[in-house]
Amino acid sequence: MTAAADRIAATIAAEIACKPAQVGAAVALLDEGATVPFIARYRKEATGGLDDTQLRTLEERLAYLRELEARRATVLDSIREQGKLTDELEGKIAAAVTKAELEDLYLPYRPKRRTKAEIARERGLGPLAEAILADRSVVPAELAAGFVTDQVPDAKAALEGARDILAETFAENADLVGSLRGYLKGKAVLRARVVEGKAEEGAKFSDYFDHAEPWAKAPSHRALAMLRGRNEGFLSVDIEVDAEDASPVKPVERMIANAYRIAIPGKAADTWLLEVARWAWRVKISLHLSLDLMTELRERAEEEAIHVFARNLKDLLLAAPAGSRATMGLDPGIRTGVKVAVVDGTGKVLDTATVYPFQPRNDVQGAMAELAHLIRKHRVELVAIGNGTASRETDRLASEIIAAMPAPKPIKVVVSEAGASVYSASAAASAELPGLDVSLRGAVSIARRLQDPLAELVKIDPKSIGVGQYQHDVDQGRLARALDAVVEDAVNAVGVDLNTASASLLARVSGLGASLAEAIIAHRDAEGPFRTRKQLLKVARLGPRTFELCAGFLRIPNGEEPLDASAVHPEAYGLAQRIVAACGRDLRALMGDSRALRSLDPAVFVDDRFGLPTVKDILAELEKPGRDPRPEFKTAAFKEGVEEIKDLVPGMRLEGTVTNVANFGAFVDIGVHQDGLVHVSQLADRFVKDPREVVKAGDVVHVRVIEVDVKRKRIALSMRSDDGTRPQRERQQPSASRPAPRHSPSPKPPAQSEGALAAALREAMKRK
Repeated sequence: MTAAADRIAATIAAEIACKPAQVGAAVALLDEGATVPFIARYRKEATGGLDDTQLRTLEERLAYLRELEARRATVLDSIREQGKLTDELEGKIAAAVTKAELEDLYLPYRPKRRTKAEIARERGLGPLAEAILADRSVVPAELAAGFVTDQVPDAKAALEGARDILAETFAENADLVGSLRGYLKGKAVLRARVVEGKAEEGAKFSDYFDHAEPWAKAPSHRALAMLRGRNEGFLSVDIEVDAEDASPVKPVERMIANAYRIAIPGKAADTWLLEVARWAWRVKISLHLSLDLMTELRERAEEEAIHVFARNLKDLLLAAPAGSRATMGLDPGIRTGVKVAVVDGTGKVLDTATVYPFQPRNDVQGAMAELAHLIRKHRVELVAIGNGTASRETDRLASEIIAAMPAPKPIKVVVSEAGASVYSASAAASAELPGLDVSLRGAVSIARRLQDPLAELVKIDPKSIGVGQYQHDVDQGRLARALDAVVEDAVNAVGVDLNTASASLLARVSGLGASLAEAIIAHRDAEGPFRTRKQLLKVARLGPRTFELCAGFLRIPNGEEPLDASAVHPEAYGLAQRIVAACGRDLRALMGDSRALRSLDPAVFVDDRFGLPTVKDILAELEKPGRDPRPEFKTAAFKEGVEEIKDLVPGMRLEGTVTNVANFGAFVDIGVHQDGLVHVSQLADRFVKDPREVVKAGDVVHVRVIEVDVKRKRIALSMRSDDGTRPQRERQQPSASRPAPRHSPSPKPPAQSEGALAAALREAMKRK
C-alpha cells in the first residue's frame, strides 16, 4: 500500500472501529467491482466480518478521503513548483485531515488575482509592514512618512498599504485561522431574522423571525428550515460571535493579537496593529469563516436529514409482507370513482373495475354488488385500501360488504398510496401493465404493496415515497446515492425469487442493473423458468464475475438444486455438501432440522478457502433455508367513528401506525387523513434522545390525543402514560377478537402544500 492508502485505511479503521487491514481488504474488493451486499455476506473472512453498515460508511469515507489525497498531491505539487515548499510546511500538509485544513495551508500559495496587499508590495510598502510588526517602539505614522513616493502620496496611504499587507498575512495564517475556526464552532450563534416587509408572505417561517441558537447545537430540521427561509427570501441567516460581549477587545481580536504578540494596551505600534487585527477580522477572516461554518452547517444538516430519510426508507422496505394471497386493491376516489384491481398471490392482475359509490353518481348498491362479486369470483383474502381522498368512506363500504359475506371473510387493510400515482405513469408500469389504463395501475400497486412492500416499492423513486425530512433541500445527488444504497441493501438482505421478480427488483440485486435485469426476464420469457442458478450463465452478457456477485441473492424455490432456494452461494455448495454428508442425511431432509444441524461443530468444516464465519452462515441457512429477515405481518385497527380531524377530542385513546420518524418525533396515522405528531418529549416516560430508540416506521402504537388544531390541521399525540406509571409506548398489537384489522405500512403524502413534516416541525418547535 502507498502512504496515502495507508493513511486512508488508518483513518477509516478508527472511524468504523476495526483494523486497517480489514479496511484494506474491503477497499481492494470494492476496487475490483464487488458490491457492499456481496462483501458483507460472502467475504467475511477477507474483511474480518465487517457488516453492511460499516461497509457503507467505509465506501462513503473512501470517496472523500481519496478526493482529499488527490487534492493534497495537487497542493504539494503547486507549492513545490513555486519553490516555497519547506519540510515544516510539507509535514503540516501531510497531517491535514480535512479539506478545510488543507485549504487553510494552501491559501498563501494559491494563485490569485492581484490583491490590495500585492499592489502595496509592488509599491514598496512590504518593508514598512515588516518594520512595524518587528519593532513596537516605532511610531507608525512617523515611519510611514519615509515611504512616500509618486505612487504613495502620503503617510496615510502608506499605512493603508501596510495594513492591507498585514491583514492578508493574518488571514492566511493557517494556524491562526484554524484556532479561530475552532473558537467559532464552540461559541458562534446562528441568527435568523425576518426580511423587512416579508412577515406576512413568509408566515410559515414565523418561528424564525427572531431566532437564535448555538451553531454547534442547531439540529438538522431547524437548520434546513432556516436555510430554506433564506433561499426563499423571507429570512436573513447569519453567523454571529461574541455579539453580547461588551469588552473593549473581543475574544477573536485578542486571539489575533496574541498570535502576533500585540500588547493590549501597548505602545503606538501595538495600538495601530490592534486596529489592523480588528480590520482583518471584520473585512477578511470573519467573512471567510462565516461562509465555512454556514457550509458546514448545511452539510451537517443534510447528512442528518439524509440519514433520517435512509433509516425510514429501510424500515418501510423491510416492513412485514402480507404474503402470497389473492388481494383486491382499492384506489379511492369520489368524482372519478374507486379504481379496483384484483391480483393473485404472485401479483398477476386477474380483474379490474371502476365503481362509483360516491357523488355525483352515488351508486352504492351497484358498487357493493360489483366488489362482492369480484371477491367471491377470485377468492380474495385481503382488501388493500389506499389512504388518500375518500379512504375512510371506501373503508366503510368495504366493511359493509365483508360483514355480509360468509366465513372465511377477507381482511381489509389500509395501506399508504404514496408514490402510487408516480408508478402509474412510469415506464416500469407501462412495461409491466401495457394493456391497463393508467388510472387502474395505482390500484394494482396498492394491492401488491400489501402483499410485498419491498417488491413494489423498489419500482418507485425513493424520493416519492414521502418519508424524508426536508428532502428537497438537500444535495439531490448525495440523497439519491444514499437511498439507492438502502434499497440495494434491503433487496439483497431479503433475496429475490429469480422466476417471479420484476425487472425493477432484479435491477437492485448485487452485480445486476437495469440492462441485465431486462436480459434475465427476456431469457425467462423465451426459455421458461430457471431450474438452476447455473442457467444464469446462459443469459446474454451475464458472465462469471457478475454471476459471482448476484447468484447468492437469487432464489429458485423447488428447483433442481435444493441449495438454490437458500442464501448459500454456489461457490460454497461443496462445503454445504460436506456438512450434509457428515449428517448422513439427504439434503432436502436435513434442511430445517435444527437439532441435527446444531449438533455439528462448525470448526470441523473450516478449510483453506472457507473460514468459521462462512461455515456458521451455511449452518444457519440450512436450518432456516431462504429465511426472510422481515417481521411478521401485523395490523392496526382505527377507531370506529373517528374519521376526520374534527372527530378528535383531547384525551381520546387511539391505535395507529407510525408512518415517519424524524429527529423531533414520530408521525402516526390514526385514520383521519392527517398524521399526528408524537413529539420526542412525548414518546416515553423517560428521556428519549433519538426517536428511533422507541419507534420505527410501520410500528403499531397506542397514542393519546393531547391537542387538536383543526384550522391548521395539526394533531399533537402522546405515548406517555397519564400519570407516569403506566407506559403507553409499547408496540402493542390488536387482539384476535378485534374486527377487521387495518394496516398502514408506509407514510401518507402530506395533506397540505407545505408538507406534514414542515407543518409539524413548527408545532414541535413550540413545544421545546
